[in-house]
Amino acid sequence: MRVALAQVLSGTDPAANLATVREQVGLAAAAGASLVVFPEASMCRFGVPLGPVAEPLDGPWAEGVRAAARSAGVTVVAGMFTPADDGRVRNTLLVVGPDLDTHYDKVHLFDALGFTESRTVAGGDELVVVPVDGVQVGLSTCYDIRFPGMYQQLADRGAEVVVVSASWGAGPDKVAQWELLARARALDCTSYVLACGQADPASLGEEPGSAPTGVGHSVVVSPTGTVLAGAQSDPELLVVDLDLAAVAAARASLPVLANRRW
Repeated sequence: MRVALAQVLSGTDPAANLATVREQVGLAAAAGASLVVFPEASMCRFGVPLGPVAEPLDGPWAEGVRAAARSAGVTVVAGMFTPADDGRVRNTLLVVGPDLDTHYDKVHLFDALGFTESRTVAGGDELVVVPVDGVQVGLSTCYDIRFPGMYQQLADRGAEVVVVSASWGAGPDKVAQWELLARARALDCTSYVLACGQADPASLGEEPGSAPTGVGHSVVVSPTGTVLAGAQSDPELLVVDLDLAAVAAARASLPVLANRRW
């Protein structure tokens, strides 16, 4: 399975961000990828009011992503914001591709380190695993990566690959924590982890501000915790081949899922 991680730097204009998605989907498809992963908040970066930006799953931004996926013949995972019933929004991963159209709403909200995501974002309550080219792919978003039980549950539901789309907050040791968590979660669930984050605004000379707008350093991690490919802080497209036989081999030699007592 060939996958692509599109480490982009989203701005505040959804139309401009959609143009970036289209461009990256085209490049990934030309490179032979069947799954193209974008970061959290691909529709619009954090740090601005999200209510006016949010659109339903059949709105123009999502339809634009669908059209890009359909034109390229690939499956696309992209972060957007959808309206919630209580006036807040949902932090949503749109997943569209051949014979696939679904979404995941972020479960664990980032009420930590001085940021209160739950003030403006309503949490989801369902885990999602989807088939992509015969491979079961679990979905997660940013802060979810700090909860190992979620990744083991996704593996229990069949996930061989787990996507985590993020807009990681900057700060002391945060890049190191991001890679450490991606590697730990891969070991926890003996699955590939595709950790795709927003690029670092500072890499292009932009002021990041106080919102979690990305640090870059997207990584692809094997089921045994090895980093197979990694980006730096600036925008980059990672294209990586996954050997799915490695998942079964890891689970046979290191059966942490089978050996769990709780």
